[in-house]
Amino acid sequence: MEASAALSLQSCSWIGTEKVGRKTGGFARLSNRCLEERKVAMVRFGDPRRSGASIRTGHAERKIFCCHKKPSGSENFHNSFDEALVLKRKSEEVLPYMSGRCIYLVGMMGSGKSTVGKILAEVLRYSFFDSDKLVEQAVGVSSVAQIFEEYSEAFFRDNESEVLKDLSSMRRLVVATGGGAVIRPINWKYMKQGITIWLDVPLEALARRIAAVGTASRPLLHQEPGDPYTKAFAKLTALSEQRGKAYANADARVSLEYIADKKGHGDVHALTPTDIAFEALTQIESYVIENAAALNHRFILG
Repeated sequence: MEASAALSLQSCSWIGTEKVGRKTGGFARLSNRCLEERKVAMVRFGDPRRSGASIRTGHAERKIFCCHKKPSGSENFHNSFDEALVLKRKSEEVLPYMSGRCIYLVGMMGSGKSTVGKILAEVLRYSFFDSDKLVEQAVGVSSVAQIFEEYSEAFFRDNESEVLKDLSSMRRLVVATGGGAVIRPINWKYMKQGITIWLDVPLEALARRIAAVGTASRPLLHQEPGDPYTKAFAKLTALSEQRGKAYANADARVSLEYIADKKGHGDVHALTPTDIAFEALTQIESYVIENAAALNHRFILG
């Protein structure tokens, strides 16, 4: 069977936002219509009209599907093809159980929520939103770090809660949340309208990842003294102690250590975003099947 895939990983913009009282409120407002109309491109298999589609991303290009990955040899090409096909088939198994429920990804900063979330949105034919980006657009600044600096962390958290409240009334979304979204109980009320997935990454791997790209975009890390890895690891350790129990409230956990062990890798850095997305789908499938009655009740009440 021929397969062609177009992966569009552009960042979704927030259309129709309203800023109210930047210093005292600044809460975001988002209409149902705007969210429902904002769709990301879908993965198509066996559709020759899609074979020439291009990849567009808001940030770094993610070479995930075979048609857009430059192979170093025929073996790499076929491995990539098989990986994409397996992921797509798993999504087709999971989709009937979803009933349009949203997926909320939670986890520490740098855990890959946005990267994995975009892949899940593509294969499930959902729309993707990054809650941090929506807050930035609602407040009218270019980064979370700037919000922390010009306003306060509390101001950011208030807006974050309003964003999640608006998103919770929608269907068929994958939402990458900020690392600290889990600390407010009200946010769990909103996220529990859908399915919450915790991306659990070892702190050492997170610190290495963050140190490699720099801490300028991480307001909780940027002002810390020391070399990037040391200060990242120290702060992540402290945050993990504060938030660990909160992350554990998620409906399902995706452990990168478990995936790496299962695949025979000695290091989680050997995993691809597709590996993680596949495990996320597997955990979602298990959860919705085991908790079908409770989920339907929760979804109706929501």
